[in-house]
Amino acid sequence: MAEWQEIFSSENDLFRVYAFWSVVLIVKMFAMVFITAYYRRKTGTMSNPEDISVAPPGSSIKFDDPDVERARRSHRNDMENIYPYILLGFAYLLTDPTPWFAALLFRAGAITRIWYTISYTILQSSRAIGYTPCLFISIYMAIQVLLHFA
Repeated sequence: MAEWQEIFSSENDLFRVYAFWSVVLIVKMFAMVFITAYYRRKTGTMSNPEDISVAPPGSSIKFDDPDVERARRSHRNDMENIYPYILLGFAYLLTDPTPWFAALLFRAGAITRIWYTISYTILQSSRAIGYTPCLFISIYMAIQVLLHFA
């Protein structure tokens, strides 16, 4: 069996940790769709004329509701950070990292991104605590991949 097949096997515990937390993050991104929809319905803020017909009475097309825009910005931030994190994690697995440390990075990155969503969208505070660790983890993994394949 080729080395990459061993790395990306369901029998590899580290790959299982990576896959699990990557899917958790993707599901979290799906949840942002529902959070945004919740705020749209709650505030009657729609972005398309065809949405008015199924919206609560009194809804209108608006692009400046603070709650809706906060949820949209959080979702956009996820797309800007989670996709690179998942791709870098995939490449990082190819560097033969120390399993316990790599598992810690995968867990910590995902948990801090979840905290980012909670703190930014719901609590509206301390989002740097959720943003910064995952950013540094992504940078670390990028450096390790570059050094490994240089």
